[in-house]
Amino acid sequence: MLLLLLLALLTVITVFSFVIARFAGRATGWPLAAMLALLTLVVLVRGPDLWNGGPALEASIPWMPSLGVGLNLRMDGLAWLFCVLVLGVGALVMAYSARYFPPGRRTGFYTLMSAFALAMTGLVLADDLVLLFVFWELTTICSFYLIGLSGPSAARPAVRTFLLTALGGLALLAAVVLLWVRTGTTRISVILDDPTWTQDTGFATLVAALVVVAVFTKSAQFPFHYWLPDAMAASTPVSAYLHAAAMVKAGVYLAMRFSPAFADNAFWGTTLIVFGLTTALIGALFALRRHDLKELTAYSTVSQLGFLIAVIGVGTPQALIAAAVHTLAHALFKVTLFMAVGVIDDRTGTRDLRRLGGLARTMPVTAAVTALAALSMAGVPPLLGFVSKENVFEALLHTTHQPWIGPFAAIAAVLAAALTVAYSFRFVYGTFWGAQRRDPATERPREAGALLLFAPVVTASAGLILGLSVPLLDPMVERAAADATHAAAEAHLALWHGLNPALGMSALALILGALLIRVSSAGERLAERRFPPVRGTAVFERIHSVVIALGVRVGDPTRTDAPTRHLAVPFVLIIVFASAMAVVGPGHGPPAGPTSRALDWLPLVLITAAVLTAVVTRSRMAALALIGLSGFATAVWFVFLGAIDVALTQLLVEILTVVVAVLVLRRLPTEFHRARPSRAVATAAIAIPAGVAAGAGAHFLTGRREPSAVSEHLLENAVQDTGGTNVVNTVLVDYRALDTLGELTVLGVAGLIIIAVLHSAGLTAMGGTRPSASRTNPIWDADDNTVIMRTVARVLIPLLMVWSIYLLMRGHNAPGGGFIAGLVGGSAFALAYLSAPSASVARIRLAYPAIIAAGILVALVCGLLGFADGSFLRPLHADVALPWGGHYHFTTALVFDVGVYLTVVGVMLTALNQLGLPKGSGPEADEQDVPESIRHESATGGTR
Repeated sequence: MLLLLLLALLTVITVFSFVIARFAGRATGWPLAAMLALLTLVVLVRGPDLWNGGPALEASIPWMPSLGVGLNLRMDGLAWLFCVLVLGVGALVMAYSARYFPPGRRTGFYTLMSAFALAMTGLVLADDLVLLFVFWELTTICSFYLIGLSGPSAARPAVRTFLLTALGGLALLAAVVLLWVRTGTTRISVILDDPTWTQDTGFATLVAALVVVAVFTKSAQFPFHYWLPDAMAASTPVSAYLHAAAMVKAGVYLAMRFSPAFADNAFWGTTLIVFGLTTALIGALFALRRHDLKELTAYSTVSQLGFLIAVIGVGTPQALIAAAVHTLAHALFKVTLFMAVGVIDDRTGTRDLRRLGGLARTMPVTAAVTALAALSMAGVPPLLGFVSKENVFEALLHTTHQPWIGPFAAIAAVLAAALTVAYSFRFVYGTFWGAQRRDPATERPREAGALLLFAPVVTASAGLILGLSVPLLDPMVERAAADATHAAAEAHLALWHGLNPALGMSALALILGALLIRVSSAGERLAERRFPPVRGTAVFERIHSVVIALGVRVGDPTRTDAPTRHLAVPFVLIIVFASAMAVVGPGHGPPAGPTSRALDWLPLVLITAAVLTAVVTRSRMAALALIGLSGFATAVWFVFLGAIDVALTQLLVEILTVVVAVLVLRRLPTEFHRARPSRAVATAAIAIPAGVAAGAGAHFLTGRREPSAVSEHLLENAVQDTGGTNVVNTVLVDYRALDTLGELTVLGVAGLIIIAVLHSAGLTAMGGTRPSASRTNPIWDADDNTVIMRTVARVLIPLLMVWSIYLLMRGHNAPGGGFIAGLVGGSAFALAYLSAPSASVARIRLAYPAIIAAGILVALVCGLLGFADGSFLRPLHADVALPWGGHYHFTTALVFDVGVYLTVVGVMLTALNQLGLPKGSGPEADEQDVPESIRHESATGGTR
């Protein structure tokens, strides 16, 4: 219950942060910090029970029970550690943000940061692969928007970050699918104990490779390391959270979580160690060359993440203890350094080392916290970073993988640590104790206020206090390592273990770092050299351009407005598929019954005559009428077959299609252009075989199979399952309501696209005017020409609307339903439009975009009601007593059908208003064209 409550409260915080930020502005950080701190305290209270061997805390509620996927949460020692970091660091960053930003609204920032905390918490607590993937992708989305919040200059870095981390997400998705199919479950705790990892090394290596890609892209490992410094376009609080406790830590957590599965896999261990230490070296070298403090700190994160990934690759319990300690130490000194950079930038107006120096005299507190964090990062006692670095060295020395890995790891780790000492010194000394490089005429910077310094003081002090009392962390890291390896782990953390190889490596790193500082003048000489010759962002942009160009090439064959080129592919496929079915079909034996009746020939003759005539006519309007006739004949054929629902739908769609098509044809020439004989022969050569093949396929397949098990099940169980006897409707709104919701959304979007496209292209204006003879010519005189239709419409429109409501209400038990009812209602509006003498009278003054949105919203809300019975879109049922006796079986599927009805009507209104009315039409525009009798009729109601 605690875990579900934790996620629920974080969701509430995310939602209400938007409201709070609109009133409190930047001060929103304080209440958010307080709430996150409270949640951190709740999690901390749970810690001692876990350390003393208590069971992991679990919670589960159904999500997709038919797939075996649930909202399964689990807090063991590893999840507890990361959860504390996510919430605790998040609280401090929120408090820091409340004073870092200038006064004003920060609605988007606080909402996204709260969502970031929610996503990371859900990620580390997830005990379900699907749930883990959802939260994994949510962190990617949050980081994209948070980086982009910084302005136009951050747009491209945000896109690069998103695309690269999304690539890792695809790899993780592939791993999720493979594990799900192979093990038959999505429970992570069960999957990690599956014997597959040892029984099938090929499968284990494949999954390991996919997880490695996900980890490397998220945690900025070589060759994907460049995105993390590129993301420094984000604001400093975002960078502090992203580097210390979110985003990059997601990759570290994933690697630690899957360590039990891949501990004995040579590919996993070797890859993580080699690439991790390579990243540590590259990141440290680049950090030493940077003048921008924020960029220097970003590359230092890349380097420290390399250490973490490498030690996770060792895979032993002692290595995971080192990873757990260094994860904590890294979070503390990294968030401190980023917040210190923000303070320096705020006080001095620059982050360039070449313009800083001598700030210790005027900013002593900032200098002290920065020095503590940098010393911890450099691995200097008695800071926590010294203990964690020694444990990393110890673990790398005792790797059990290839024999050459041990020496390589030792040398690479010492060199990377030496570079860490050098850039840490350069950061601190160059900023606070180096020669003053500012313009003497400028005002000397002053120390920041206590509220801004509160958070970095807390984190820097924590690194010192925990370093001095590091044995207190033994139970915590033991449990975290045990849960990360599924093996007993014993920690002995201390500042002094006597003279041992790890201490020698630490001393050697400090000595080499001091020599490097001396030789390179704190990196100034190295920074002037061009290395490497190409930047990672440039490589990404080049690859991106090549992929886009390739996509353009691939799409060129179908990038055309010519209908013939689009229709060629489906026609060819129809010929191939139907021909294959015609060949295979006879092998299934004779039909189970007669495939045709005498009555079938009537619609067949009508369809044949209509199609042949439509092919030879040159009039667009005649062709439309003939195609509509074939559609009506098909509807009659459905009636003969007993498919009343399908027939009604076909009939109404044909009517409305003709109406809408006429509106479009008014803007086109009245006749088709003359086609060349060669073109006519070519189209006939495609159309005739396609038709023959399709007909032959239908003939050979018709009646050659027994009713399927699915149809039998629906016919037998529809009444019991749904309370409805119309199986067609129950399938649409009960059994496959999610599919219908998707189609409904597509239909609504299509209506909105009509509005957007026509308005953006200026196509709502009809060219030309009515001839002056319109007053005397009976064909053009609107008053004479529409009098009969207007007379009929007065009676028929109300009847159509009543009939549409009747069809809506009865659809669950008889032919009807939301779609058919919506088409009938749309027909009523179409009749109102067609019977009007002018655009001003025809205008249907309803907010049709709002009607479309209301329809989709009603369907969604109806779906949410299903959670009361355990599943989205599950219909709820109730018997309602009627005043006149009897009862009415009410189901929320009827409410869902109302959403369908509104959407269909809204789309129909969109077509009539956007395609049928000229731009600017209205009472003023058309007043001169409306006869006096019609004006009076409109004023009293008419067809409006």
